[in-house]
Amino acid sequence: MNRRSFIKNTTLGVAGLGVYPTFLSCVGSSRRFTNFVIIFVDDMGYGDMTRSGHPTIRTPNLDRMADGGVMMTQFYSASPVCSPSRAALLTGRYPVRNGVVRVLNPGDSVGIPGGEITLAELLKENGYATAAIGKWHLGHLPQYLPTNNGFDYYYGIPYSNDMDRAHKGEPPIPLMRNEAIIEQPCDQTTLTKRYTEESIKFIQQHAKEPFLLYLAHTMPHVPLYRSDEFRGRSKRGLYGDVIEEIDWSVGEILDVLEKQNLDRNTLVLFTSDNGPWTTKLQEGGSSGLLRGAKGSTWEGGVREPFIARFPGRLPEGTVSTEMGTTMDIFATCLALAGIGLPEDRPIDGEDLMPVLQGRSESPHDMFCYFWNDQLTAIRSGEYKLHFQKNIGGWTFVDCDPYELYDLEEDPSEQYDVAAQNRDVVSRLTKKAESFVSELHQLARMKD
Repeated sequence: MNRRSFIKNTTLGVAGLGVYPTFLSCVGSSRRFTNFVIIFVDDMGYGDMTRSGHPTIRTPNLDRMADGGVMMTQFYSASPVCSPSRAALLTGRYPVRNGVVRVLNPGDSVGIPGGEITLAELLKENGYATAAIGKWHLGHLPQYLPTNNGFDYYYGIPYSNDMDRAHKGEPPIPLMRNEAIIEQPCDQTTLTKRYTEESIKFIQQHAKEPFLLYLAHTMPHVPLYRSDEFRGRSKRGLYGDVIEEIDWSVGEILDVLEKQNLDRNTLVLFTSDNGPWTTKLQEGGSSGLLRGAKGSTWEGGVREPFIARFPGRLPEGTVSTEMGTTMDIFATCLALAGIGLPEDRPIDGEDLMPVLQGRSESPHDMFCYFWNDQLTAIRSGEYKLHFQKNIGGWTFVDCDPYELYDLEEDPSEQYDVAAQNRDVVSRLTKKAESFVSELHQLARMKD
């Protein structure tokens, strides 16, 4: 089924085909390909960087990345929790489409469905070396691991770092290389450092060929750990130490790309899987001015920090207020690699390069907020309509009547303007109903 039956057609590059001529050599380099480094952290809040206004956490390398690239202030994860957000990034599809709608646990016998097509699979088929380093959380059984979903190499832990304690009777957290456990229990105090070392080795080993590095940090998910070198570094305490070590890691990645003369051939992306785990008090992060946190579909649960750096291809030191999503990473990377999108399924992500280059407005006319498989809110333009709202923990209640917020004027979602904008409520309700109807229709066709 052709993707354009579902997604708005957007002018995207050469001959309207949605690809860029990126196999032309980059300025100052003879290489004829684009590499991708996706840095995906766990539970980092919108307000946890120096650049986003945190008064005591120092993030000089994220600042450096932003100074050399583009920050987006309205960038969303497709889910407020771990597993669905990862599946959405790797497939370019809402969790309700790809089948991973909830957090997966060590005792589960399910994972990312075999019929899904990952970014790694498509890049690998087209000559890319691929590595997943860090937290996976899309199924721990062999058929669900990274090495069976397009990645040549895997080093990391298969699920969240608290899942030996949160689920009584589960074994200690394992550290894996490919499909083998190499350490159990994993020494989490050195995880960020070891992930960084593995990432650097991978970049060095594949410097002469195209590569995808998916670096999914375990932190700052609770329980928090940092190496001895970062103990007591931050005025923000343990949480600040953890963020500052991740920031150090970002600097190490940028340094090796420059030393290998790869930085002008490499798109580096930084974002988080969902908002901060504020119920953990001082061990959780900050949503900044946004309402809500991890587990909610208030903005603080799904609007994430996002930085893109691609010297020579993206402007430096710019801020975009256009809307983007983690699902766009799929389409953006494929377009830059000159690879077409799958046409047998709807893809929700769009190529963000025109937006990042300042040549285009956001291609998204709406964004849907989900808790598990329930549509809780929808955004179109500046307005966000809540059908359900989070009232703490993992608890949602129906909004009666629906609540409407103008996110441009009120990003903190403090002032319900539904009564003054009945036409907007009606329009967004119809959009949501149309989207849900499409999902049901596709489910029936699949059956």
